[in-house]
Amino acid sequence: MIGLLIGGFLALAFLYLQNDIHRNYLDPKIPFQIYRPPAAPNYTKADSWYLNPAHYYADPRKVDVFFVHGTSYNGGDQWLGSTTSNAIKAEVQRVQLPNYAAPFAIMGNVYAPKYRQGSLFTQLNLKEDSREARQFAYRDVSAAFAEFLKVRRGGRGFVIVGLEQGGVLASRLVRDVVANDPELKSQLVAAYFLETLVPESQFGVTAPTPACLSRRQVGCVVSYVSINSGRPDVALQVLQKAVYWQGETLQPMGSRKGVCVNPLNGIASDDEVDARHSQGATNATGLEWGTEPALSVRKVAAHCLGGLLFVDKPKSPSFKDGGTWEDQRKVNAYNLFYGDLQADIQARWQLFEATPPPA
Repeated sequence: MIGLLIGGFLALAFLYLQNDIHRNYLDPKIPFQIYRPPAAPNYTKADSWYLNPAHYYADPRKVDVFFVHGTSYNGGDQWLGSTTSNAIKAEVQRVQLPNYAAPFAIMGNVYAPKYRQGSLFTQLNLKEDSREARQFAYRDVSAAFAEFLKVRRGGRGFVIVGLEQGGVLASRLVRDVVANDPELKSQLVAAYFLETLVPESQFGVTAPTPACLSRRQVGCVVSYVSINSGRPDVALQVLQKAVYWQGETLQPMGSRKGVCVNPLNGIASDDEVDARHSQGATNATGLEWGTEPALSVRKVAAHCLGGLLFVDKPKSPSFKDGGTWEDQRKVNAYNLFYGDLQADIQARWQLFEATPPPA
């Protein structure tokens, strides 16, 4: 018994040491205040977007979708990822677009800007420099959204989707830009903050842009952070690193409860949703844009608890968390709710189209 305890202690100590080594390697080791950021993107140019139907073809029958990708730059000597990096581009196009933007393409024209994202290092701690880097990234996303509103080709409605770091940035867009403009607010079909924790105080069911209570609802928010059931250690890490917008600055979430809308049914509720309701998990990594992946249906169960989404996922190797230490701390290279998000956007867009515009 004593040998097992010593072995467990040593394993835990090794894990902490390994984490410290990786974090130290990713630390830019220069104050953000004197750091020189990469060149700013020009959103009037096609090369500042991963996807922009305004530069080729947009279906006017579809809803316009503004998609903000998650973290794809690890860090090292830079606080921010460059929009001209081929490595960053490759990861977004290989992993994030096919898994997390593509579900919305069934009903939407997807616009996905490049932006000077905060590095993975900035997501792993709450230091002031890290939070300032993430705040800086909002400037680019805000500028890209302004251009999106100018050039979008669809009908009167639009959707905002943010993934992980992109979800935090998108939440400020919704709070500061959309919610404060009656015309924009009336055009919001829904906002999706995927793998993102946002506070109930800003997006609860009584907020200006509230958490969704049904798929028969528009102008609302679907937000969740998924945690493998049986991993309370991961849940604790998520809560310890979570931030929210207080004015123009990012502050620790602390004890604030997050919004959790279960993507299996599109409802903010703590009720368990059985796997028989799951409309399809998939690993679409590496698929070309526009290729529809095979879906594994009735394989995922989920329930909200304490603002987090606890998930029972398939045993298939396609849904294992592999890759490097850095890969394991970014969004999964698969999407357990691909089919469910397809169904969600389809229901909300059809309802929005059937609703007469405000007088």
